[in-house]
Amino acid sequence: NIHPVPTVGVSAEEAAKQYAAVLQHLYGAATLDPARPLLDATLLGLGDDGHTASLLPGEPVLEERRRWTGVVAHGRPETRITLTYPALESSAAVAFLVQGEGKRAILDRVLSGDATVPAGRLRPRGEVFWLVDRAAAGRWVG
Repeated sequence: NIHPVPTVGVSAEEAAKQYAAVLQHLYGAATLDPARPLLDATLLGLGDDGHTASLLPGEPVLEERRRWTGVVAHGRPETRITLTYPALESSAAVAFLVQGEGKRAILDRVLSGDATVPAGRLRPRGEVFWLVDRAAAGRWVG
């Protein structure tokens, strides 16, 4: 099922709240149960700066551990709505799609356990799959 974030006629803050309400309705609870994932599968990318979803370095949303959605606007020309760590971590499976030599250094940091970058802080309860091309994989090819 696809459940888009509302983007017309509401502020980013209201859109994030509405989307969280949709997720909570579909989940059947306002609190996540570690034994029951919110999401069956989550496909994520990896930015050159280590961001994933819109969990960008230095953003206050990185510290959110209660709400399922957040707004990213701090010092940026665009406003973004993102799932937070609690929602993303409540996935039965997470797959990262990473490509290009330009991602090699940040991928190495994340796979080495560097929790100083946003993607390195993600701790999904389910399986994690890395779909990485040779250019990005570097020393991880084997």
